[in-house]
Amino acid sequence: MFITKEQLELIEQLNAHIIQFEDKVLERTELKPEYKHLLTMPGVGMILGLTITLETGEIDRFPHVGNFTSYCRCVRANKISNGKSKGKNNSKNGNPHLAWAFVEVVHHVIRVYPQAKQFYDHKKSKRNGALATKSLAAKWSKAAYYVMKRQEAFDLKRVFG
Repeated sequence: MFITKEQLELIEQLNAHIIQFEDKVLERTELKPEYKHLLTMPGVGMILGLTITLETGEIDRFPHVGNFTSYCRCVRANKISNGKSKGKNNSKNGNPHLAWAFVEVVHHVIRVYPQAKQFYDHKKSKRNGALATKSLAAKWSKAAYYVMKRQEAFDLKRVFG
């Protein structure tokens, strides 16, 4: 019982420090209009919203949604000729912080939204969990692109039809 009480106190102290840290980040960050719209996406909170907004920069620099998804490292970068693999073809291009952010979003979304869990389970049954996670991250990165580009709130129906 004593250890549990100490652990709860430690959790409360850490939560207080996290809140202080988040407040300082918000004080020093110039928020773009896209940030407010990203917060309407499931799984995107303050830190992930800031990460996506700041790491993306100007969304207009990506002419197509596929360019943004590729920059987020949510698609494969294979070099294939005549059905044979010819190398990794720039597999480390893009932004690792955006890749991390969208994977974190997916971990939350598959716990909360049945449509996302069903999509994840379907992909996982065909390949493996890592590819299923990346596939759902690709969907979420595409949704984020349109949320930022169109300056509108997230709509789950557009993601899963």
